[in-house]
Amino acid sequence: MDAGFSFSREALDPAALARLLADDSCGALVTFDGRVRDHNEGRRVLRLEYEGYEALAVKEGGRVLDEALARFAIVQARCVHRLGPLALGEVAVWVGVSAHHRGDAFAACRYIIDEVKDRVPIWKKEFYADGDSGWINCEVRQA
Repeated sequence: MDAGFSFSREALDPAALARLLADDSCGALVTFDGRVRDHNEGRRVLRLEYEGYEALAVKEGGRVLDEALARFAIVQARCVHRLGPLALGEVAVWVGVSAHHRGDAFAACRYIIDEVKDRVPIWKKEFYADGDSGWINCEVRQA
């Protein structure tokens, strides 16, 4: 079993990340791309910037992935979160899970993204069309 949480200041390549989870014993590969969207809470968003408490975030992110490996019948799990400025449409967070069967892969992927958003010290600054901006603690779970 393998797991890893990391940060990147460079654009993420979901296809390359998914290849890291290739395993002939696995019939399921579930991934999630969290992308920068153009709105939040009724406001038009132009771009984002992410910051994180990196040492603690990597440790807590690793715990989340270890928990997923223990809770679900999965073989591998990875999560990469961007830091720094991001444009609309860019991948801000990527989660990938490989498993022998799809049910556990889907459940683990959902668990990982929800727990990362709830527990890992990462903040985003939204830049709005009206010229305003604001920091948001990434702990509010959105369905």
